[in-house]
Amino acid sequence: MNIAVLMKQTFDTEEKVVLTDGRISEAGVKFVINPYDEYAVEEAIRIKEKHGGTVTVLSVGNQDVAQSLRTALAMGADEAVLIDDHRIGTDEYSVSRAIAAYLSANPCDVILGGNFSVDLGSGQVAIRVARLLNLPHVSAVTSLTVDEGRAAAVRDLDGDVQTIEVALPALFTAQQGLNEPRYPSLPGIMKAKKKPLTVLDLDALKLTTSDIEPRTARTSVELPPARQAGQRLTGTVDEQVQKLADILLAATHVGMSKHA
Repeated sequence: MNIAVLMKQTFDTEEKVVLTDGRISEAGVKFVINPYDEYAVEEAIRIKEKHGGTVTVLSVGNQDVAQSLRTALAMGADEAVLIDDHRIGTDEYSVSRAIAAYLSANPCDVILGGNFSVDLGSGQVAIRVARLLNLPHVSAVTSLTVDEGRAAAVRDLDGDVQTIEVALPALFTAQQGLNEPRYPSLPGIMKAKKKPLTVLDLDALKLTTSDIEPRTARTSVELPPARQAGQRLTGTVDEQVQKLADILLAATHVGMSKHA
């Protein structure tokens, strides 16, 4: 069974975001596998351990991403592919076109990814890949059973669950609770150094810049406003409710005037 994992490298969730000249500074920042993608890597390895096959981790980014790919290899993945081309950028449509081009030429039985990334939080790439490859997909999966060309997935529905059965090949995105990712062992880390890591660009994928033309553009980045001091409301319950309503109404008018 061939299994692919769509993996992204993100800021460590404990890192403090610093803006420099309107851009997020990466100076001295620690990067990790996107936590939701880590669930996907673990699930792929578990499927391989049960059914056999090969796990390929696939990422789009620069050479720095090789660090996270090696971590996935140390966990137990068999090979890694890095699509490194400055023309791709970070737009979800562009990234998904590059990934879909690779998977179209290297089809898999199961494709796994994270439900969303902790940096952008859009959750678009994996779903776009499924659409481009014309594959069934199930998002926010908390349980996955693969057997004889079919898969049963339990997905989270914000407090409720839904069980969906699909034919393979198919794509699934991992939600927290799917599993507990393993730590790379020392032997795994040593073996990862010898496992293949292939680097590709747009030319190797037979794509042009027009094929990956972005659909979105980041116009500005700013930190959230600093937390203001709280207010204590006094008086009767009715008086407190009226004061709260006045405060909320004033805040709404201020917000509307800023965007007018």
